[in-house]
Amino acid sequence: MKNGIHFISGLPRSGSTLLAALLLQNPALHAGITSGVGSLVGTILREVSQGNETAVMIDDGQRQALLRGVFENYYHAIHPIRTVFDTNRVWTSRLHLVADLFPNAKVICCVRNMPWIIDSIERLVRRNRWELSRIFDFDPAGTAYSRADGLSSRNGLVGFAYNAMKQAMHSEESDRLLLLTYETLSRNPAYAMERVYDFVGLPRFTHNFENISFDATEFDARLGTPGLHKVQRAVRAVERQTLLPPDLWRRYEGENFWHDAAFNKRGVRIV
Repeated sequence: MKNGIHFISGLPRSGSTLLAALLLQNPALHAGITSGVGSLVGTILREVSQGNETAVMIDDGQRQALLRGVFENYYHAIHPIRTVFDTNRVWTSRLHLVADLFPNAKVICCVRNMPWIIDSIERLVRRNRWELSRIFDFDPAGTAYSRADGLSSRNGLVGFAYNAMKQAMHSEESDRLLLLTYETLSRNPAYAMERVYDFVGLPRFTHNFENISFDATEFDARLGTPGLHKVQRAVRAVERQTLLPPDLWRRYEGENFWHDAAFNKRGVRIV
């Protein structure tokens, strides 16, 4: 990657789309919603593993070259002139792979208080009352409780990302991580973006926080979840009352591990 690559990962509904939209204002950078690279990398890893009888013909050097080739070819029209920020929640579970492929790469992990993540997705479901969401396999049944259970399960939209982040924070590559809280990004975006640029080692850029342009309408429609990646024109912290019943809120209230200094034993940076 001629001009370098970094990654956006972390928890859903925690500001990754807003971060990408802001980075896109900088003509030297490329960013977006979840790309296809993560799934392509997973498919190739599966095909070159010992689960495939032809894997005996492939050595580790070839595996590495194949995976680098995915990035090079996916971004072939972009990386000659821009630094790429690839978005996918899978990268925190493959931090060792990222480090081997791209020794200078950093990972920005967007995080948010867990009850508000569950609340945000529940709010989307209720807003799109005439649509069924792919997030829940287009299931017409369900309640806030069953949806929260599915989201936070081991392989759920939230649960997988949550566990992958905890793993990454205790990995040997944890120095590549910056945890960016939704609260800081939405309340003090100028400070948040300065810390991002400093962390990845790129020149700072003057962003316009009052005029943000980003559109993923077609992608969200295909998911049956209109508004999933909608970004407001201006960065604002919106105060509101939760839709979650009190007992459901309390279930996730203490799950914000990044606030626990005892958990952050490797001193991962948090903004």
